[in-house]
Amino acid sequence: MEALPIYHGSISREAGEKLLLAAGTDGSYLLRDSESIPGVYCLCVLHQGYVYTYRVSKTETGSWSAETAPGVHRRLFRKVHNLISAFQKPDQGIITPLQHPVVNHAKVACPAGTHRETQLSRALYGGDGGLGPVCIIGLKEPAPGH
Repeated sequence: MEALPIYHGSISREAGEKLLLAAGTDGSYLLRDSESIPGVYCLCVLHQGYVYTYRVSKTETGSWSAETAPGVHRRLFRKVHNLISAFQKPDQGIITPLQHPVVNHAKVACPAGTHRETQLSRALYGGDGGLGPVCIIGLKEPAPGH
């Protein structure tokens, strides 16, 4: 899990929602630890100003699965990365396809075409930025002086 750039660790539900709302684009997503169930993760997805949360967990056999809409066949994946890739396609049982990863900057340098948002991080976590800057994919760097 630690190797995934979208994994934000033990941030709170509120902090995850703030990151996604700040991204502001439908299909923005991140992965964080569940606050209520140890060993379970939450895939959080922004759609029309609301954050939808899906539990992601490892089965007894070592496969990964996500809770989806009722009536949708439960799918198993060998790796979390495969699960994320599958949910980037439409009609997979979640509110909208995963389109815009919100990367945990504390883990990786921001790739080209992303926006390193230090001020956002400071606003969310206070002080020196808490978890550090985040990368928001799909946003352009602000013009100088903004």
